[in-house]
Amino acid sequence: MEADKKRTTQTASDRDLSEQIKKVTKDVHVRAESTDLMLSFQRGQVTLQQYKLLLCSLYEIYRALEEEMDRNCDHPSVAPIYFPAELARLASIEKDLEFFFGGDWREKIVVPAATKRYCHRIKQIGRENPEYLIAHAYTRYLGDLSGGQVLGRIAQKSLKLSSSDGLRFFTFPGVSSPNLFKQLYRSRMNSVELTEEQRSEVLEEAVRAFEFNIQVFEDLQKMMTASDDEPQMWTGHSKPATTLQLGGTALQTNPLFRLVLGLLVAVATVSVGLYAL
Repeated sequence: MEADKKRTTQTASDRDLSEQIKKVTKDVHVRAESTDLMLSFQRGQVTLQQYKLLLCSLYEIYRALEEEMDRNCDHPSVAPIYFPAELARLASIEKDLEFFFGGDWREKIVVPAATKRYCHRIKQIGRENPEYLIAHAYTRYLGDLSGGQVLGRIAQKSLKLSSSDGLRFFTFPGVSSPNLFKQLYRSRMNSVELTEEQRSEVLEEAVRAFEFNIQVFEDLQKMMTASDDEPQMWTGHSKPATTLQLGGTALQTNPLFRLVLGLLVAVATVSVGLYAL
C-alpha cells in the first residue's frame, strides 16, 4: 500500500511542468554554466566594462519579457504566473544603469546581436504563442530569485554599501520568503492547462531559452575581448581604485571589480540569471 502511494506521488511529480523543464534543460543548463563568460566569473577575470555590458543585455531582455507578460497578463497560460509586484526586474535594472552610466544611460546602451535575437523571439511568441512565455519567465525569474539573494548580500558587503544603489537587480523587495514564493510559483505554473502538444512545445522553448542565453554569453564575451585594450572609464559613485595582490602581482581594482571577485563564490553554486532554478 505504501509503495503504491509512493509510485502514485512520483508519477504525479513527473507530470509537473516545472519538473519536466528541469529534466529537459539539465544538459543545456550545464553548458550555460560552462561558457567563457561564466567561467570568467569563477576565475575572477571580470572588469567593470563586463558588468556594465551584462546589465545592458539584461535590460533589453527584461524589457521584452515584461512587455509581453504585461500584454498577455489575462491569457490563461500567463495569468497564473503573472507576479509583476513580486518579480518585475526592469525598473530595478534601469536604476542600476542610471547609477553606472548617469542620467543619459539610455543613449549608452550597447548589446550584441544575440541579445537582439533573444528579444525578437520573446516578442514573437508574445504575439503568436503566449503559452511559450511560461518557459522564459520560469528560467529567468526563478533563476534570478534563487541567485539574487546570495549575490546581493555578497555585493553589499564587498562594496560596503548602506543602500542598494547599483545592485537593485539582485533584490526582490516584494518577496519576503524566496523559498515559499518559488513553491507558489511552481504550483501555479503546474496548474496551467496545456494540451500534450503545447506541453511538448513549452519544453522545447525552455531548452531554446537556455540556448539563447548561451549565445548572449558568447557574444558578450566577444565584445569584452574586443574592448580589452580600451581604457576603462568609471563615472559612478563608488570609491576609487585600490591595489589588489594576487599571486605576487599587484592589480589596480575598483570596488566593483572586488564585488565580482566576491560574486564568483556564489556563482560556484548559483548561476547568473537562469542559473539556479
